Amino acid sequence: IGRKLVACMELHTFSSLNEEFLQQYKGCMDEPDIAIVYFSPEAIAHKKLESITPQLQEFIEKQKVFFVGTAAAEGKVNVSPKGTDSFRVINKNKIVWLNLTGSGNETAAHLIKNNRMTIMFCAFEGKPIILRLYGVAKIFHRRDQEFSKYINLFPENTGSRQIIEMQVDLVQTSCGFAVPFMDFKEERTTLNDWSKKQGEEKIKEYWKNKNTKSIDGFETHILGN
Repeated sequence: IGRKLVACMELHTFSSLNEEFLQQYKGCMDEPDIAIVYFSPEAIAHKKLESITPQLQEFIEKQKVFFVGTAAAEGKVNVSPKGTDSFRVINKNKIVWLNLTGSGNETAAHLIKNNRMTIMFCAFEGKPIILRLYGVAKIFHRRDQEFSKYINLFPENTGSRQIIEMQVDLVQTSCGFAVPFMDFKEERTTLNDWSKKQGEEKIKEYWKNKNTKSIDGFETHILGN
């Protein structure tokens, strides 16, 4: 009677699921007739990473909306939805996003007080996934050299207000089983149309009237220190 060799492997810890550590298993299941690998989908779903992987960057580039969370030591916590073509991955630990002119300027005010920031993406189609990027951020205004360095990464927009650069120190994925399926229809053009109609001078006047302080009274430095 012929016999077959069955080999089983269990990957159940975050360390054993580490991308670099997995390379040590390469080829170890080539010889058995039947190879079985056990792993926990929940463990993978809650994986903590030190950087943005190529697979996660591909996921990010497909998303139409992301959410930004900031808070000072006191006052309100702010969560802002962001859309349009306004997010770029610079490298595995650095991202930038374009902040357009709007009625509030909470993110800028909070980052002056406390530079921590969280960015969240979630899948509304395809496989369920929630992706969070944690790190510290800097604000660059039009007067800053770094603004000029990054602005050409984005489509031209009269309402461009700041560019936020974030150094990512933690990446976490989790399941998105309760996030609903939603079909993307089209981008809203309302904000861009409004900015074009206002023009540069009226936009700056709008900053002066609406964007110099947060709802808690924190300075945003939109017009300078």
